[in-house]
Amino acid sequence: MIKAASIMKANEDRDGIYGLHAVAAALAAGELAELWVVPERHDEVRVKALVDRARAMALPVVETRSGDLARKVGSDKHQGVGGLLCPLPTLDLPTLLAGLEGKAPALFLILDGVLDPHNLGACLRSAEGAGVTAVLLPKDNACPVNATVRKVAAGSASRLPVIPVTNLARTLGLLQEHGFWVVGMAGEGDKSLYELDLRGPMVMIMGGEEKGLRRLTRAHCDFLAHIPMEGRGGSLNVSVATGICLFEAYRQRHGVGCGVGTTGRFPGEGE
Repeated sequence: MIKAASIMKANEDRDGIYGLHAVAAALAAGELAELWVVPERHDEVRVKALVDRARAMALPVVETRSGDLARKVGSDKHQGVGGLLCPLPTLDLPTLLAGLEGKAPALFLILDGVLDPHNLGACLRSAEGAGVTAVLLPKDNACPVNATVRKVAAGSASRLPVIPVTNLARTLGLLQEHGFWVVGMAGEGDKSLYELDLRGPMVMIMGGEEKGLRRLTRAHCDFLAHIPMEGRGGSLNVSVATGICLFEAYRQRHGVGCGVGTTGRFPGEGE
């Protein structure tokens, strides 16, 4: 067992994760570089299972006091376990696009101005479940993929390509040049989500929590669409709306349910 003091100091600026479920998910996803454990919790069945698994994966298992672990992960609700997250894999958009040639039509998710890490983590989890090819995030005006995001995403942040982009407008132009339709989701969109055929190469853009899609982003969309709703609750939480939109795309792409869309054509086809 490795003593924690020097290692935790050296790793001071790197992302840590905590809690039994979150650490177990990170281990399963191959996201952990080190496991941090409070010694007196070793005998607990779930903690011991994490320690045994980390050792089987040849990961360092670091003993630390409860208070030190709380300071490291920013919470005293760590349940006696935490871990140092590995850096996320990096991939640039041109390389990803080149690798898509000859494959099934890709689906990209762009989150334009999502600032809450819990929302971002939930969106990444839905994106992986719905078979999204990659998630694109603006480098500015966006939440970074930090430890909180990765905890909520439960491994999806590592398994799903997440690509930061410097200029969103230029990125949308590049994707359109590669044959992608760009659909922005907005409450005032003139088309219903369920009127669109989402089977082709598709970019779906979701706006931020407060302002929705930015003006320049809207200008680069081929279509604006909305989720039909009743009641007076206003707009949906962005992570809920993202799940609805992505799984409608999944339904259409995989032939689930009653047909594909209501128009039987790609957005704009025949207009």
